[in-house]
Amino acid sequence: GLEKNMDDPKKELSFQGVYRIAPDGKLSLLTKELERPNGIGLSPDEKTLYVANSHDSRNIIVAFPVNADGTLGKGQEIFNARDIIGKRPGSCDGLVVDKHGNVFATVPGGVAIFSPDGKQLGLLNTDDRTANVEFGEDGSTLFICANHNLLRIRTTTKGEGF
Repeated sequence: GLEKNMDDPKKELSFQGVYRIAPDGKLSLLTKELERPNGIGLSPDEKTLYVANSHDSRNIIVAFPVNADGTLGKGQEIFNARDIIGKRPGSCDGLVVDKHGNVFATVPGGVAIFSPDGKQLGLLNTDDRTANVEFGEDGSTLFICANHNLLRIRTTTKGEGF
């Protein structure tokens, strides 16, 4: 939200990061390897952290193993938008995880669905700039923010935590 984005003189840090607040309230930096970390989600077993990177030159979704002490292991890219960025509206942005560990992530042109091992299962094609996605109501309704539209889709799964 800074006026000059990454070049704004009011920027307090020289990097973007993903942070963790431990149960005891301690704040720690988990990773600063992503230029613009955005959407974030945790697998149901809390062993994998998914992060979308909304940087124009590296528009990706990464899966990080979560170590027993809460730190992250080496991230594995599960999606790279390089072949569709600029051809379809949007970028890797928001994401949510269902109760089976499937990842619903906004990508250029819609919402991609990935299995827990990173295989793309499908695409909900909005053909619009799609920024956020979340499960709601009884957990089986997927809400999608696609540009000026709020979309609602009933699914056969439920979001994690429902």
